[in-house]
Amino acid sequence: MGKPTGFLEFTRESPAKKKVAERLQHYNEFVERFSESKLNEQAARCMNCGVPFCHSGCPLGNVIPEFNDAVYDKNWEEAYSILTSTNNFPEFTGRICPAPCESACVLGINQPPVAIEEIEKHIIEIAFDKGFVKARKPNVRTGKKVAVIGSGPSGLAAAAQLNYAGHLVTVFERDDAAGGLLRYGIPDFKLEKKIIDRRIAVMEEEGVTFRYHANVGVNISINDLLREYNAIVLAGGSTAPRNLNIPGRELKGVYFAMEFLKQNNKRVAGKDGLLYANIESNILDHEVKATGKNVVVIGGGDTGSDCVGTSNRHGAATVTQFELMPKPAESRTSLMPWPTYPMILKTTTSHEEGCEREWAVATKAFVGDDNGNLKALKIVNLEWKIVDGRPANFVEVAGSEREIPCELALLAMGFVHPQHVGLLNELGVELDERGNVKATEKAYQTSIPKVFTAGDMRRGQSLVVWAISEGRECARKVDEFLMGHSVLETKDSSLLHELVAG
Repeated sequence: MGKPTGFLEFTRESPAKKKVAERLQHYNEFVERFSESKLNEQAARCMNCGVPFCHSGCPLGNVIPEFNDAVYDKNWEEAYSILTSTNNFPEFTGRICPAPCESACVLGINQPPVAIEEIEKHIIEIAFDKGFVKARKPNVRTGKKVAVIGSGPSGLAAAAQLNYAGHLVTVFERDDAAGGLLRYGIPDFKLEKKIIDRRIAVMEEEGVTFRYHANVGVNISINDLLREYNAIVLAGGSTAPRNLNIPGRELKGVYFAMEFLKQNNKRVAGKDGLLYANIESNILDHEVKATGKNVVVIGGGDTGSDCVGTSNRHGAATVTQFELMPKPAESRTSLMPWPTYPMILKTTTSHEEGCEREWAVATKAFVGDDNGNLKALKIVNLEWKIVDGRPANFVEVAGSEREIPCELALLAMGFVHPQHVGLLNELGVELDERGNVKATEKAYQTSIPKVFTAGDMRRGQSLVVWAISEGRECARKVDEFLMGHSVLETKDSSLLHELVAG
């Protein structure tokens, strides 16, 4: 590495953030950039390990020590080339990935790990600043046509790779713009939408076609696509939210997290959130805001955290987040050995902005007023039985049942499977026991030979980095199906860049 003793000389640092009072006044990103010297120091912490476990920690197989070395040497074009040899969209993963690579960092055994995610984000932003990011058009077109259904990270990755291989790719998106949950699930303060638009513009210049308000199975027939295209990739994500069927669920004031977040993202974008409700998903027919309300977010994950940050920006009276499970440990335990991804307490920037967090709490009922509006939650504390160091089952704590004021409850408990009504039912594709589209991991091929699937629609709710990885791997299998072989790289190859550069 550029500085073999860097890990001894420098500690981990994070970029500065705007003050809470300032960032609550807008929806813009608020994490600032490292100075060049700080970025150099952070890259210098990479140890050039004999076995770089960060490679295996990253689902994309990012070549992390090598791009850290290039950053230390200020060789930005080389760093960009190395990073994008395995990752189509580092501007997304550099902002919203939970960084399993950092959990596997060898330095993390006894020090804070290398700030890989931040370095990744800086590489791609510097690449855009310096003009290194250019459209890479394939040298030869195969004449084969591929339809990609869904423009989330897996669909975008599959489309980009298949286009690089020379196929004619059309992406069908039921919303009014590309990105899937990147656009209408994740708030702008974590991922500004100009970042997505910038990438889509590059893909369009490369030859990918996008069709919007194109809800296959609703206003576009899947049978028409089967006739017109040589292959189809299903990348619609896992969009059926987990519900909480308890008394009072029908009250006005109880919403799925994505209904709340999508409407707000449309509002921030200056769009009519009620427009095109007949073909888009999770569109409410009335405005929902947290302003002046006691908000309870049910679910302790990242989506719940996004609801917290959005509610604070609305000016909620109070914001509370409930988690059914007990409070996680604050650091690794013997049951979370390095280099596994540790399930430890995570405090996000949204939590820092103001939020009461309660663990081991169950919601028993939604309580309404005489007009059918939510006014309170009936909740109870839980006592978990720990077996082999892990929560196994629980009982309600006697005498802990109570009501708390709540005028807006947001259900952020994850997703169970892709939407079946419409596309999947019309297609008649085989589903697995969890309700996902059934396909083998090695082939990504469904029960219909020319139809493939990738991302959350195949593997269930997961991370953006897994979605990109799935899209890339699926694209290679589609290419093999169409051509008998593939020029697309695997996680261990960068052949593609040599073939299509120019």
